[in-house]
Amino acid sequence: MCRTNTNPVLKGSEPLQRDDEWIAKVDYESFAADIRKLGEELEKNQGESDVKHLHKMVSWSNMCAVCGLLTMGFGVNLFSIVMLSTWTFSRWTMIAHHTCHGGYDKCHPKKERWHRFKFAIGSFWRRFMDWFDWMMPEAWNVEHNNRHHYNLSELDDPDLVENNLTSVRDMPAPVFVKYFFVLGSAMTWKWFYYAPNTYKELKLAKLRREGKPLPKGVNPTDAVTIRSLIFGGSPFYSLWEFFSVVVGPYLVIHFFIFPLPLLFLGQYLDMGETMYINALKNLFLAELLTNVHGFVAVVTNHAGDDMYRFRYGCRPFSGSFFLRQVISSVDFHMGTDLVDFLHGYLNYQIEHHLWPNLTMLSYQRSAPLVREICAKHGVPYVKENVFWRVKKTVDIMVGSSSMRWFPEDYEKKLLEMDAVLEAKKKFSSAER
Repeated sequence: MCRTNTNPVLKGSEPLQRDDEWIAKVDYESFAADIRKLGEELEKNQGESDVKHLHKMVSWSNMCAVCGLLTMGFGVNLFSIVMLSTWTFSRWTMIAHHTCHGGYDKCHPKKERWHRFKFAIGSFWRRFMDWFDWMMPEAWNVEHNNRHHYNLSELDDPDLVENNLTSVRDMPAPVFVKYFFVLGSAMTWKWFYYAPNTYKELKLAKLRREGKPLPKGVNPTDAVTIRSLIFGGSPFYSLWEFFSVVVGPYLVIHFFIFPLPLLFLGQYLDMGETMYINALKNLFLAELLTNVHGFVAVVTNHAGDDMYRFRYGCRPFSGSFFLRQVISSVDFHMGTDLVDFLHGYLNYQIEHHLWPNLTMLSYQRSAPLVREICAKHGVPYVKENVFWRVKKTVDIMVGSSSMRWFPEDYEKKLLEMDAVLEAKKKFSSAER
């Protein structure tokens, strides 16, 4: 049973559509209190078991790397491709993702590495050793950890699929043409879109930090892609800077220098350049596969006609913030380390967005408890098969469906409620 809302601030709001009627019935203050309390308990109980779990996931990722690297020279084969792809995928979505969020800041004893302000940043060596991918780790930290998480499904969210794919949605072309475009995007999106756009967010953050104005005529919410860099340029950085600093090192080292030993091994085994060429082909095909794998696990997290969009920003960890993380995120099937590993632990997207700085194991523990809280307060909690969410995401991308706007009147009133509660909290602290 959901509670009847007694907050007078919500009275007199606009009539709601049937699917939105739950909005007027939630006790938002109590909902936020329950979520906040659970988050505090989860963080307090993190410790040695979470560190062991991280190392287990690292070992699984490393095992994929070893299997892929040792076999990639012996012909183009599915085993090598899958292993190499999963190595790249897991290194990003689990190890880098949760470490860069600060999930292990307090519980891991080796602060010199497993800390958000140390992992993969500060030098090229750290990037190479900790998380070597198309994206620059510092840029990812700004774009994802800050902009995306604290502007979820607002226009300022750099990962808002519906906004980023406006050109495709509005394209005067048959739907099947748009589907081919989406397929191409899924196989190339990390280097084509994510690497340049995260670097743009890093440049924007520097301008804001220095108090400098944006370049004239620039809309900061517009995505920067390889296409826009080549054909229109970018006011934030040059194509050469992007290549030399962001993607060039990964392209050269991962795809050409990394398999070099096989060139010499092939000569020793009288196979000439065959082993080296086989490795290049396997690495290339693994790149396409890991892009698709990442697209399925990442892009689908906040897209669909049952996910809400918002017009205004909200204060972090307020009642509005907690509500938005739930109704603009979706969970996938979950519960075992193998299933969660294949999802990159992104199948706990609701829990991760409620508390971005917890460990992977904490999300595994918390999911059933969050579902109980949402059921108690009548807040929708979406959990579906990831491939069904792919369909919903593609429908958004091609314009076959649209995301749901949170009713503006209620959005404003909930923000007013947040301000009132924050003022009361400050007044109570001052009195003490």
